[in-house]
Amino acid sequence: PLPPPGQWQLLTELLHHDPTTPELGAVLVPDGSTVALCPLLAGIEAGLRSGGFGRPLPTLDPPVDPLLAVTITEALGTSFLLAQGRDNNTTTLGPGGCWDNVKNPQNYTLRGPPSPVPDPVAIGAMDGVVLGVQLAQGPLPVAELLRGYYGTGNGSEAGRPPSSYRRRKFGALAGQERLEKEVAATLELLRTLSPTSELLRDVGTQEVVAVARRAAQEFSERYVECPAIMPRCLWGAHPYRGTPAPLQPPLGSVFLHHTLEPSRPCQTFSACARAMRDMQRFHQDTRGWDDIGYSFVVGSDGYLYEGRGWHWVGAHTKGYNTQGFGVGIIGDFTATLPDPDTLALVRDEFLPCAVRFGHIRPDFILRGHRQLGHTDCPGNALFQEIQSWPGFQ
Repeated sequence: PLPPPGQWQLLTELLHHDPTTPELGAVLVPDGSTVALCPLLAGIEAGLRSGGFGRPLPTLDPPVDPLLAVTITEALGTSFLLAQGRDNNTTTLGPGGCWDNVKNPQNYTLRGPPSPVPDPVAIGAMDGVVLGVQLAQGPLPVAELLRGYYGTGNGSEAGRPPSSYRRRKFGALAGQERLEKEVAATLELLRTLSPTSELLRDVGTQEVVAVARRAAQEFSERYVECPAIMPRCLWGAHPYRGTPAPLQPPLGSVFLHHTLEPSRPCQTFSACARAMRDMQRFHQDTRGWDDIGYSFVVGSDGYLYEGRGWHWVGAHTKGYNTQGFGVGIIGDFTATLPDPDTLALVRDEFLPCAVRFGHIRPDFILRGHRQLGHTDCPGNALFQEIQSWPGFQ
């Protein structure tokens, strides 16, 4: 049967995202994430309407969760359908991008050819789902809702905002199995719309199921199970000095550090980005190094920060820089530990994902800095903690 007019209208109005201009309609929120407004606002509207405000949401046939349809499942299904039959290099998710200036962001540019689901769309969709579910349970003025979720100003308040837990919250609401089911249902729904989408004309149900499975798996791996890494451009890095030496992945080691300075863990994007700039200045100007020494730095705001990254030799563990990645956790962990979420970010998300994406070997060795040089790093408390982690030797 043809869908009722309201359903058709809802889908056409809310799902109109133009993948050729993903840089438009994106904002930098206080937690340091770049959020596309289209899926965020669609999720908020769907949440309000399912909570009894405005026109009721249409009942879709075949049954589809309208909140997931207007935020992520249509875009996700379409992206993976488009990639069918093309070469394996077709991008289905991402890329991320950069703002021209962290303190006064005006222009946002993607760092590569766009897919229908660039990072800001994925993040906006996850936030749209989380906030839509919240609004369905009871209305809040939208400004208050957004301030409470993202924090205010430039992230100057003390603790990390709820939005920095978006991956965990979205995963709890729409885990991989549910996402797979909803992507398949949304594609079946699109097939019933008139006129039938070109994309679905010769696609059978088995193919739809396969596309949905792949889409849900890749989305979950990239945006739910693996942590967000803030690129250099987002924390305001100065350029590398000199010529970086390339690494030869996969590497066999990970070396864990604490930064000692700053000694207090940073809990907001603005505080962590400032710590990154201070460390880079110290490493480049005082120590005379080409760049910040660490490969990656871990804040207590829920994010990792790109130092020298996956591709370039760092200056973190003298004599061993070509053999592994140096990961520094911001703070002094001589007597106290990072909070449990920060430890879990490194142990349960960053390390398994680094293996999954081929950056480190499955049999990698994890060591504290003190095992390889004359130093107290990564602090007694943290060194004691990592001895129970996978890969520690």
